[in-house]
Amino acid sequence: WLGAAVFFSAAVAPSVFAVLRSFHLSNANEIAGSIVTRTLSIVNTGGFLIGALLLLSAFLLRRMVSRRAFRAEVISLLVVAAATGVGQWIIAARMLGLRAAMGRPVDEVAQNDPLRVAFNSLHGYSVGALSIGILAGLVALLLIARRSRANSV
Repeated sequence: WLGAAVFFSAAVAPSVFAVLRSFHLSNANEIAGSIVTRTLSIVNTGGFLIGALLLLSAFLLRRMVSRRAFRAEVISLLVVAAATGVGQWIIAARMLGLRAAMGRPVDEVAQNDPLRVAFNSLHGYSVGALSIGILAGLVALLLIARRSRANSV
């Protein structure tokens, strides 16, 4: 999941917008936004499920690590699950609702329109939630790798 989330953020989302804009389509951003929304849904749902499964495994394997390492692993996995869950079922859901309420492509709505202002704000929160999830996922990966290495010695 971590690799997919980083790849999505660094390559997929910017590339989809850049490629579609290069065709000078009047609705390039709307199409790109729909593709990115669908792809982000997969990334967020995957992050939530993987975070939850790894959290369960952390509890099953907690005797193999110190209390401090266990807490750090649990907290990082809770953050992954929370960030991706909030990103998917709160932020993205509200953004979809705003897009529907606009009744036309986001780019056709004035920058100062309250719906567009709210959409742009939620977009920032969406980027932030995924970024937090990625960082927490990296911490969890390092902790799990350390636990695995310690148990194999």
